[in-house]
Parts: sequence; structure tokens; C-alpha cells
Amino acid sequence: MARSDVLRGDALPAAKVEPVTLRTVMRQLATGVTVVATDSQQGPVGVAINSFTSVSLNPPLVLFCIGRESRSWPAIEATQRFAVSFLTEEQEQVARRFCASGVDRFVGQDLRTAVTGAPILATAAGYVDCTLDQVIEAGDHHVVLGRVVGAGVLNHARPLVFTQGTYRSG
Repeated sequence: MARSDVLRGDALPAAKVEPVTLRTVMRQLATGVTVVATDSQQGPVGVAINSFTSVSLNPPLVLFCIGRESRSWPAIEATQRFAVSFLTEEQEQVARRFCASGVDRFVGQDLRTAVTGAPILATAAGYVDCTLDQVIEAGDHHVVLGRVVGAGVLNHARPLVFTQGTYRSG
């Protein structure tokens, strides 16, 4: 198809994108649901994250984004290591627990220990174990790059995804 054959409708107006607009639009994108965790001096610390992706195979790098106001971030930053557990469709309640405040998020969780010492959810689909490589300040979030030092598949289950404000199976 030639470029001139592409159908074009009316041009969309350029405007300042308000936070509520961006949130509404971004809800249309399905994302995987993960738990990022570390083992601090006070015990395990973890948080549900859906902004996670692979960045590079050589060197092996992944990234996640976390709000600057997150209460879990200081422990992750202090330990300089973390593991990311990939949640399965059966783990919606786990995701909800790791989003909640004021609760012990690890109660009742079957854990394994990664090479770095970070906790991994034993019933997750898979995991990556990382050392902190770089932190980039980006608006109201930190973009966290992790160097993968270990990885594995734990369970061949369908992934838990988040889209349009709700959890679904992938």
C-alpha cells in the first residue's frame, strides 16, 4: 500500500494531556502483574508492579517503574537487589495484597530465596533475580534498571494481567 493510499480521518487536536486522560488511555493497555521484593534488615519487603519489562539480553537487563512515594522503594534501594515474581491467573488475591497498605504482605506466602537473598513467590510462573544497575528519575516515578543474575520458570501457568482497571488471565 502506497503512503498516499493510507486513509486519514480528521486530525486529532493537540492539547495538554491531563493525568486523568492519560490514566484512562493507558488502562486500554494490558500489562503483566509482578511482585518486586527484597529482604531488608526488617524482613521481606515487596510491592505489586505492572510496569515491568525486559530491556536487554546482553547484558541481561530488566526494568520496572515505582512511584517516588512508595514505602517499599527505600528498602529495595538500600539492599541494591531485588527479585521479580511473575504472577499467575490464580494469584489475583496475591496481587491485591501486595497493593494494600498496612498489612504484612508476605503472610501465608510460600517463599524461595534467590541467589541475591531476595524472596521469590514459590507459586509464581517465573522470576528474575537482580542487582540494582541504575535508577533514573522520571516525573513522579523512578525507572529502575536491574541486572539479571538469575532467572527461572517455576510453574507453567497462564499469567495474571491488568487492563481496564481489572485483573484478567492472559
